[in-house]
Amino acid sequence: QVQLVESGGGLVQAGDSLRLSCAASGRTAYAMGWFRQAPGKEREFVAAIRWSGGGTVYADSVKARFTMSRDNAKNTVFLQMNSLKPEDTAVYYCAAARVFNRIVVVAAEYDYWGQGTQVTVSS
Repeated sequence: QVQLVESGGGLVQAGDSLRLSCAASGRTAYAMGWFRQAPGKEREFVAAIRWSGGGTVYADSVKARFTMSRDNAKNTVFLQMNSLKPEDTAVYYCAAARVFNRIVVVAAEYDYWGQGTQVTVSS
């Protein structure tokens, strides 16, 4: 069993930066991902990272602005979000998939989810 706890959300202005963290407890050798859901919209993929050996994938809407990283020693993944836009406003969720050798971008493949953290970007 894995528990995921996100933190770092908040209210910022357009152009600002935020850094989200996701701390995992339990067995943590998993591929990890970030998703987000805005009011009235479907949950969408944001970024994902392999368990080891590097490798990240980003949604086109956040590419070059967001960076996902992980610290396996601390069982934590991060999402550095720069140049935030109002359209980035959403609840951001961290997820873990019992996959070791590839990046997972499909929500249905993830086994564990955090409770979410709100990110609000004002114009």
